Amino acid sequence: MDTVTMADERVETFDERVRRLLRWHFDPETGSTFWLQQRAKLDFDPLTDVNDAAGLLRFPDLTDELRHVPVDELIPRGLRGTGFQVYESGGTSGAPKRIVDREYRRRLLSWAMGRLRAHHIPEPANWLHLGPTGPHVFAYDCSRYAALGKGMFHTVDFDPRWVKKLVASGDVDIVKRYVRHLLDQAAEVLRSQPIKVLSTTPPLIEAICADAELHALVERNVETIIWAGTSFSSESLRQVEELFFPEKTIVGIYGNTLMGVAPQRPRRHDDTHLCVFEPYAESVRIDVVDDDGAVVEYGQRGRVRLSLVSEEMFLPNVIERDTAVRVEPADHGAVDGLAEVGTVAAVGDVRVIEGVY
Repeated sequence: MDTVTMADERVETFDERVRRLLRWHFDPETGSTFWLQQRAKLDFDPLTDVNDAAGLLRFPDLTDELRHVPVDELIPRGLRGTGFQVYESGGTSGAPKRIVDREYRRRLLSWAMGRLRAHHIPEPANWLHLGPTGPHVFAYDCSRYAALGKGMFHTVDFDPRWVKKLVASGDVDIVKRYVRHLLDQAAEVLRSQPIKVLSTTPPLIEAICADAELHALVERNVETIIWAGTSFSSESLRQVEELFFPEKTIVGIYGNTLMGVAPQRPRRHDDTHLCVFEPYAESVRIDVVDDDGAVVEYGQRGRVRLSLVSEEMFLPNVIERDTAVRVEPADHGAVDGLAEVGTVAAVGDVRVIEGVY
C-alpha cells in the first residue's frame, strides 16, 4: 500500500509523504535507475534539502525525458518483477511521454469513482467508451469505473494521433469521415445494448449533438455522460447541458497520463464556473502559476504545474501544456480547484493540436 497510516492512526500529510518517498526513490536498493542517475546531476541533495511540497520545486522538469528513456529505467528497484503497465500520453506536445504503473492507478480510480458517485451516476450500469484505448490510459480508467460500478464495458476505439496529423495537414474532409465512422460504431452499440453511461471527448459529444439519430439514441438510453480528453468551452458545455441533454447528468474529468485524474466536484450554489476539478490530494499537488512560477490569486488564470509523488512514479515540478483558473477549495482544508481548463497554443516549437483527444 502506498498510503501510510502513522503510529497515532492519522494519515500522513503530503509533506510527510514527500520525505518518505524521497528516501524510497533515492535509495540505491529501491529507487529507479532514472532517478538514481539524476541525483548526481542535481545541485542539491534531495534527501537533506527537500522536506516538503515547496521543496519539490527545486527539481527540474524532466518529463521531456519520458519521451525516450527506456521504461525499465523508470521502475523502482524495490518493485521490480511485480508487474507494470506502460501508458503513453496523447502526443499533443510532441513525441509521446511514457509512464509505468502497477497499483497507483487502481487506488486513484477507486477514489475518483467515489467522486463520480457524488454526482449520482447510475449503478450498476453498462458503459460505452467512445475514445482511445491503448497505449492511452483513458479507456483503462473508464473500464475501472465500469467494473467498480458492476457494469459491462463496451468500447469504440479511435486513434487520436492520426486525427491530429489529419488536422495538421488540413485534411478536414478525412477527419469528418473518420468521425462519422466512429459515430456509426457507437450507434450500433447503443441500438443493441443497454448503455447507461457514455464516456467520450467534448468534440465527439458535439458531433453526437449534431446527429439527430445518435442524439436520440443517447437521449433515450444514456443517463450519464462523462467527458474528458480535451478542453470544453463554457459556452459549449452550457449548450450541451441546457439545450441538448437537459435531463442527463454530465460530469467532466480533467487529467493527463502523467498525474492521473481530477474529477469535477459536485456543483455548488455559489460556484461561478460550470465545472471545477479537484485533484487526488494524497499523491498530487497542482498549482496554477504565472510566467515567473508564482501561484496566481483565486479567480486568475495561469499555467498548470503539478507534482506526482507515488511509490511507483516520482514526477516533481512539471509544467503542463494546460492553463486554468484557480478556484478556492470547496471545504476547509481541501485542495484548490481548477476551472476553465484550456491549452497553450504551442509547447516550445510544437503547435498544440487537441483534435478529438
